[in-house]
Amino acid sequence: MESFKIVTRSRRKGFPVSLDHLGLDSAKRAHRFHSSFPMYRETPLVSLDGLAARLGVAKVFVKDESYRFGLNAFKVLGGSYAIGQWIAGKLGVSIDELTFDRIVSPEVKKTLGDLTFISATDGNHGRGVAWTANRLGQKSVIYMPKGSAAERLANIRAEGADASITELNYDDAVRLANKHAEERGWVMVQDTAWEGYEDIPNWIMQGYTTLAYETWKQLDGTKPSHLFLQAGVGSFAASVQGFFAAALGDERPITTIVEPNAADCVFRTAEAADGKIHPVTGDMNTIMAGLACGEPATVAWKVLDAYADHFVSAPDYAAAQGMRILGNPVGTDARVVSGESGAAAFGVATEIMRDPNLNDMKKKLGIDEKSVLLFVSTEGDTDRENYRRIVWDGLYPKKEAPRC
Repeated sequence: MESFKIVTRSRRKGFPVSLDHLGLDSAKRAHRFHSSFPMYRETPLVSLDGLAARLGVAKVFVKDESYRFGLNAFKVLGGSYAIGQWIAGKLGVSIDELTFDRIVSPEVKKTLGDLTFISATDGNHGRGVAWTANRLGQKSVIYMPKGSAAERLANIRAEGADASITELNYDDAVRLANKHAEERGWVMVQDTAWEGYEDIPNWIMQGYTTLAYETWKQLDGTKPSHLFLQAGVGSFAASVQGFFAAALGDERPITTIVEPNAADCVFRTAEAADGKIHPVTGDMNTIMAGLACGEPATVAWKVLDAYADHFVSAPDYAAAQGMRILGNPVGTDARVVSGESGAAAFGVATEIMRDPNLNDMKKKLGIDEKSVLLFVSTEGDTDRENYRRIVWDGLYPKKEAPRC
């Protein structure tokens, strides 16, 4: 049965794990690369002051990634940067020497020859990889897990990819993609990491720091007290967590990692606390398709293990509530269209603050009238049919479920 569960960690001082690859200098490098793209625009950081007053906190900020490169999600930042780093290696140059114009030049295309980039995805990551490959004049092959939305498949195919929905869950689709990459000489672009496959996942995490760096600048000196981040394999969460931990050190925000009950591999790994990865197997049925991942990325877990303060496993209805609240703002607050995965952390936090049955969890998180809360809406309505089913028709209403 769906429920809220929390694991709380004692905060570790200093820098127990190196954050050089996610810190300010690295983020500036990723930002410079992305800003060379002619379609680059900084995505908005929305201040929801009406909601903050309603919730009894000082500020609520939401970084809205639905504006990213016209792709309605942030994932392209990771895939494009990883591909850029891979190409830089092939050319024998630094990523600092590469721009969008140089990568798409005939000279570089002639040097590289014909390439195929392959990945597994529920939609957003694969679309970003396909989009990048398309603009480079290269091919892409994208595998999607069973149950993936037809609209997301169509969006990937529109970028010229050979894309298909498999009969596999996410993690098995990743294994299939890697098998074909090794057999056919294709380039695997995946944020899931394992022994022997860590460079590209690390580059993907570095690519995500572009949005963290933008947020840092947009906050203009305001320090968030609380950071809520949703996790699939954990790469996005570790990237943003790592950036703010590197920037603020022991003054870093209290960070909570959020996952759906059905795919809470990071939560289970934190709960076990035995130095091992604890995967989730099976179908992982959740509306949060982008978070339906069964195995944490090893490179991401190292960062989360060292710096995250809380890990929450939450019911689907919390994400649905988050979508509705963001889409129906208080007073003059801006409207944010956020998909199921994009609204996950926001929905969990607002449920904790609104539901008296969750007061004990609110106390554990240390939320009060002085709190400044920061969220990232990682996607817009990338599955519009399902978005409307949830926000119009009331799919996944709040359920009475056991609470801790």
